[in-house]
Amino acid sequence: MKSGISTREFAREFAMRFTSTPRGARLARRLVSHRLDEWGHPYAGPANETLTLIAAELAANAVRHGHVSGRDFHLRLTESAGTLRLEVSDTRTERLPELHVPQGESGRGLLLVEALADKWGVTPRQPGKSVWAEVWLSPATER
Repeated sequence: MKSGISTREFAREFAMRFTSTPRGARLARRLVSHRLDEWGHPYAGPANETLTLIAAELAANAVRHGHVSGRDFHLRLTESAGTLRLEVSDTRTERLPELHVPQGESGRGLLLVEALADKWGVTPRQPGKSVWAEVWLSPATER
């Protein structure tokens, strides 16, 4: 602990910046799935499938709604004490995610995140915001 600020320790962590493009979002999703497999959550397992789908939605939202020209988005995946946490950060401050009734073919991403995650939210940062989701693991089902 330094200067009264506690630091949170994680058993495992993966963090990377991605270009704010559809290609960057696809790469983020694939690397989350690959990293989870390396951490012992196999590709076809429920934790991997759940977090990979959440990563796809949050990364796509960062590209579609959080894009600022010349800025990347940042993804952070951690595992600690039976919890997998995914954070996707972008630099756009005026567009905060919110749940709403979808219209047409789009607008279902956060509804999906809410259905899959045990907990999710938005945290302001400078500049921009982080959208995060947590999935709690259970020993019996790995989820």
